[in-house]
Amino acid sequence: MRDLWAFATHLYAQPGIEAACLRWQEAGGDVCLLLCCAYLEQRQVALQPERLAQLQQHAAAWHSQWQAPLRHLRMQSKAWAAQSPAQQALREQLKALELASERVLLEQLAALTCDWPPSTDPAPWLSALGASSALAALLREKF
Repeated sequence: MRDLWAFATHLYAQPGIEAACLRWQEAGGDVCLLLCCAYLEQRQVALQPERLAQLQQHAAAWHSQWQAPLRHLRMQSKAWAAQSPAQQALREQLKALELASERVLLEQLAALTCDWPPSTDPAPWLSALGASSALAALLREKF
């Protein structure tokens, strides 16, 4: 099985997934956590409330410390970056840093889940996370 980063980047590149993930993010959801839950569901890892809580706590801490500040800076810099090529280049570096931070989070989530074995029981991670049935169905269709 591919690792979480490879799974996430492959899934995110599928038609319709990026737009759906951005809508999830705009509604307050964490895309990295969503992709992690899709990965766990695809691997049929048994859903346990304490496992989901552990992932949510870790992702929330990372989001508040790293993702939110980086995203805020990137979004606020859009007009500023249009003023010069040097400023646009700096904004591109900020975007790359935000992506690198997402990769680190996914690697950390993968490390937390690497010993969680598959199960024969249903593993509705996406529903437990709060993904709508339409979003969950789209993700399931693509993985």
